[in-house]
Amino acid sequence: MYSKVFSFGLKGIEGFPIDVETDVSNGLPHFEVVGLADTAIKEAKERVRNAIRNSGFEYPIKKITINLAPADVKKEGALYDLAIAIAILSCDDEMGLKHEKDYVYIGELSFDGSVKRVKGILPLLISARTSGFKKFIIPFDNLQEASFISGIEVYGVKSLIETISFLKGEEEIAPVKTCTFDEVTKNGKIGMDFCHVKGQAMAKRALEIAAAGGHNLIMIGPPGSGKSMLAKCFPSILPDLTFEEALEVTKIHSIAGELDQTQGIVSTRPFRSPHHTASTVSLTGGGSNSKPGEISLADHGVLFLDEFPEYTRHTIETLRQPLEDGIITVARSNATIVYPANFTMIASMNPCPCGNYGSKDKECKCSPSQITKYLAKLSGPIMDRIDIHIEVENVTYDQLKSEELEECSEDIKKRVDKAREIQLKRFAESRNYCNAKMSAPQTRKYCKLDAKGEIMLRNAFEKLKLSARAHDRILKVARTIADLEGSENIQPSHIAEAISYRTLDRKYW
Repeated sequence: MYSKVFSFGLKGIEGFPIDVETDVSNGLPHFEVVGLADTAIKEAKERVRNAIRNSGFEYPIKKITINLAPADVKKEGALYDLAIAIAILSCDDEMGLKHEKDYVYIGELSFDGSVKRVKGILPLLISARTSGFKKFIIPFDNLQEASFISGIEVYGVKSLIETISFLKGEEEIAPVKTCTFDEVTKNGKIGMDFCHVKGQAMAKRALEIAAAGGHNLIMIGPPGSGKSMLAKCFPSILPDLTFEEALEVTKIHSIAGELDQTQGIVSTRPFRSPHHTASTVSLTGGGSNSKPGEISLADHGVLFLDEFPEYTRHTIETLRQPLEDGIITVARSNATIVYPANFTMIASMNPCPCGNYGSKDKECKCSPSQITKYLAKLSGPIMDRIDIHIEVENVTYDQLKSEELEECSEDIKKRVDKAREIQLKRFAESRNYCNAKMSAPQTRKYCKLDAKGEIMLRNAFEKLKLSARAHDRILKVARTIADLEGSENIQPSHIAEAISYRTLDRKYW
């Protein structure tokens, strides 16, 4: 007896179709799974056997062989349990299953026959829809996540019994209703509000530019000057996620198992802040299962690296590719997977181990060699990839006690949104969404300078001994400053401000 049903597997954030072929034949009772299955799938025979028996169905005491095709692609996880169980039961003509081949089955089985939620439902369904599949049976607990995908029929089941009853036509299950993204964005949380930050006008201005153009930024200053608080306020001025961005972010969080199942989709820009003891793999992704790391979980959001030089030199250097390309290639012996990593990096650091180097109020107790060793963890190539460098000074007592109201995040966000709208129109024909992602031809096209601006940039380039990358990043920051002011052309004042954000690395390094 032979049967075939369909399921889907994951590789990175993309899914691929899997034929679950089953052969039940006479012989000594045996259960074998072939097709490059991992340990979790090999163990499916125990889960499936007990689920079928405890659900009241007859388990065939015969030789059972399951083939997961294509056989040359590695499969991982327990999401094939439901498909395997249906394939085995469909070999029995007396079961009376109807149209079981019309569905894609995804779900893990418990011994009692209940269907448990799995990771990665959103990318699986999106890939399956692209491949032409239209009907799906998935765990009931994954329905909220699936409700944001249109053009398909998704049925949620709680148990194997319910699934069989549905396939027999004995029980009706309504497909999940499609939700709109606007319904969840209304209650989206944002970060802390800038109105609670006293003083720090220069830092706020720099963060506004970073938000408007998607630029990376580093803050250098003594302990307690408010660097972490400023970074936590940064998400509150970022543009709202678009639905397309939200789907990409949700894919990654779903695969990592970090998705809020009550909401089903990530509606606000991620803010990730890994501790400086985080390993390279946890930051970039990988491991035995090649899972996404912190930089991918921060996709279309913020990666905040506090105490930047305290990360290992190797970990810091791994940020080079994602900062430049917006992707991270996780290459392991068993797979090579590309994850998105389109994040805005906000880093903070002290100028020296004690934090008082260059301070007007406190004396630095570090030796020159200690300072050199501390700063040497940040290489020139890494600093070159950070568009904006700012110095954050301690606030005064009078500033802390001032009753004067600070500008709130909502007002700053309005200016940021206007600047982003200009950029979206500018890059409508490309996949860019902000100035920081401009290609070299786009930089030449949209960042033209007048004679005075050219002279100013030339002088800065030669005096500061800037690299070609730093030259381009100055132009991109100047373009963002012009967009914030609604200026069609980059003025000399915009170039001057952009250059001022590239001088701190020359002061400390």
